[in-house]
Amino acid sequence: MSGQPLFLMTDPRHFGVFYQINPWMEPGAWSADPSAFHAAALGASDQLRACLRVMGAEIDVLAPVAGLPDLVFPANAAVVLDGKALVARFKHPERQGEEPVFRSAFLALKKRKLLREVIELPAGVLQEGAGDCIWDAQRRLFWAGFGQRSTVNSLDAIKTVFSQDVVGLELASPRFYHLDTCFCSLSGGQVLYHPPAFTPAALAQIHAHVAPGDRIEASREEAAAFCVNAVNIGDQIVMARAPLSLRRKLVERGYRPQEVDLAPFILSGGGAYCMTLRLDLRSESAARLRAAE
Repeated sequence: MSGQPLFLMTDPRHFGVFYQINPWMEPGAWSADPSAFHAAALGASDQLRACLRVMGAEIDVLAPVAGLPDLVFPANAAVVLDGKALVARFKHPERQGEEPVFRSAFLALKKRKLLREVIELPAGVLQEGAGDCIWDAQRRLFWAGFGQRSTVNSLDAIKTVFSQDVVGLELASPRFYHLDTCFCSLSGGQVLYHPPAFTPAALAQIHAHVAPGDRIEASREEAAAFCVNAVNIGDQIVMARAPLSLRRKLVERGYRPQEVDLAPFILSGGGAYCMTLRLDLRSESAARLRAAE
């Protein structure tokens, strides 16, 4: 690996909003002008890739597959850390066809030595990738969402595979069906989150692990703009078009927000984080091992 952040994205040629499996999805709106939305989606994906490259990232692009419109959201495809990819298992039949496509893609990445292991979930476990399992490099733990798409038994599976601490956060609302829609771990140790998305027990976990000064609460408007669903590299954060209130909160903490118009993808309930899967994440222990080699 080059040392640059490495992301997997998907060519959005076959993207569209053709069904509804979360409250944000608007197939009726899409069908009103599919050509215009499709053109906008292609442009938005190009802009996101360009923005990430300016931020120093490398992008590996997966080919599209007809009939799998949500393949554009590879964050849901796996949990990746230290070269291990724990392949997702989806709750909804509409997305289950993505599983073999992503599995093949990860095996190809392994052949290219961009991954070391491709691992299957145990039987009876639903887990929807990095969308429900976010690595916190500052605290050296996973924040893992459950209760909407991923099952609570996924927490033990994640801990077993990666040998890292896992903090479970139960999601309280179908509107925030994945953790990445309402929670973002930032490079400076802050956490951007939307409190109403979590059960009281989950909020207690966040409060127990994150100091008050490091909690950045996203308002209803900010969360609805899919701005919590963001990609953070150093002091830069790329996200959908954000309310001024959120930009101010982030700038005050020393971050530089970069905005991309992701409106076509928000019609499907996804944003910048959903559209990417980071492949090069390393735990501190793995970094020490590499240094000793």
